[in-house]
This record gives sequence, C-alpha cells and structure tokens, in this order.
Amino acid sequence: MKRIFLFLMTNLAVMVVLGVTLNILGINRFITANGLDMTQLLAFSAVVGFTGSIISLLISKRMAKWSTGARVINPAAPANQTEAWLVDTVHQLADRAGIGHPEVAIYEGEPNAFATGAFKNDALVAVSTGLLNSMTEEEVAAVLGHEVAHVANGDMVTLTLIQGVVNTFVIFLSRVVGYVVDRVILKNERDVGIGYYISVIVCEIAFGILASIIVAWFSRQREYRADAGAAQLMGSANPMIHALARLGGLTPGELPQQLNASGISGKINVAALFSTHPPIEHRINALRARVVQ
Repeated sequence: MKRIFLFLMTNLAVMVVLGVTLNILGINRFITANGLDMTQLLAFSAVVGFTGSIISLLISKRMAKWSTGARVINPAAPANQTEAWLVDTVHQLADRAGIGHPEVAIYEGEPNAFATGAFKNDALVAVSTGLLNSMTEEEVAAVLGHEVAHVANGDMVTLTLIQGVVNTFVIFLSRVVGYVVDRVILKNERDVGIGYYISVIVCEIAFGILASIIVAWFSRQREYRADAGAAQLMGSANPMIHALARLGGLTPGELPQQLNASGISGKINVAALFSTHPPIEHRINALRARVVQ
C-alpha cells in the first residue's frame, strides 16, 4: 500500500510543478492561440502526464527509503540471524522468479511490507518490524513472496504506464472542456480568459478523481496476481492464505493508516472505489478457489 501511495503522491507533485511551469512559460496560450490545436494539446498532455509518472518511478526506491526510514541490510554482513534469514529468503524467491536479487530492508513500523523500483533486477523489498513480530516465519516468507511477485510481474512499470495514460487524458480533456466553456459558453474571443483557467482546474480535480478510481481498480487486480505469484513461489497457497488471515486478524488500530484504508472489512462503499488493495477475505477466497481448481 505504502509504495503505491508514495508513487501517486510523487507523480501528482511532479505533474503540478510541470503544469505550473508550462503555464508560466505560456505553453497553454500557445496551444489555444489560433483555436484549439488537438495535436499539440495531446502532445502537451502526454509530456506532462507521463513525465510525472516516469520521474516518480525512477526515484521510487530513494523516496521509499527516505519516507519509511528503511535500513538496507548488507547481504555480506547481516547484523543478526533474522537479517540473514530475510536476505536469504528474498534471494531464493528472486531466483525462483527469475529476477535479480533485490535490496532487502527493514524499517520500524506496524505490520506491512512493500516492494518498489524501476527495474526488475534493481528493486527494493522492505519489511516492517511489526510484521516480523506478528507473523510466523512461513507467513513472513509468503509476504516476501508476494512482494517479489510484484517485482517479477513488473507491476511498478505497468502502474507507471497506466498512470501516465490517465494523466494524459485528464490534462487533455480538462483543457478541451475549458476551451469550450471559455469560447462557446462565455463567448470569449480574445486569447483565453479566466473561464478557461477556472474550468481547467475544476475539471482536473473532477477527472483526477475518476482517474484515481481507474488506477485503484488496476492496483487491486495486481494484488490478486501477486497473491497467486506468492503461492507459486512458495509451492503452495496455504502460507499466503495464513499470512492474509493473520493480517486480517490484527487489531485495526495496529495497522498503518494506508492499510486500514484498504477495506479489510470488505464493506462496499464509495471509499472502496479508491482502495488500492481488495478486502482481505476476497483475497483469501481467491486463493482458496485457486487451490480447488
């Protein structure tokens, strides 16, 4: 959950900075100087939309380490048996998945784990002390398998592409609507007026919300695939099922805020549309169905 939250926030920040910079440089006025040029607008939208996603992907490892205080374990000199076991387990799972050995890190916090990185062979897998203290060794291994599966599936890259596409359409459609409001409804015939800028801001917020729902839906599908990937790497679905059951059985107050928002209770409400993770029981049922098949 945390890796996705960081990715989205960084992506949004870069988009805002790029948008403001291009507005200051007058790019918006250039696009609308002689009527709305759809080709130029689409190119402008793609540059802003994908640049934010790509930059946030490239700095995802550094941002994750900084924001969580994760300490990377030196594989040649682990501090204790737990660290040695973590590194060995992640490396074994990575070998089974056919990817390079990720960096392995530990951070202080409630039960959670994440994987991030722009490249399959240069990723980061981190686990919290809360997770290590609340799960059995087999359950922790299953969680690590889940994170390694994310890396092997190229989930961060795919998420970047999805986010870039929706960003592009948010920016493109917002300016089309802004232009229509300014020229057709407000009858402004000189350059672009205040109606254009206000409409663009309002539409970017509204379309951005819809885009977040799309990205969140895709993220939920990734979790099902990563669960299945963990089962394959572990040779059985049972360890992952047990790990999910353990996670779902923890007192909600002990979970990080981002994980609480994933809808462990499984209630269907508006907030569930923005959840990056499916309800725990849905994930368990999906794995059980896989075992039956």
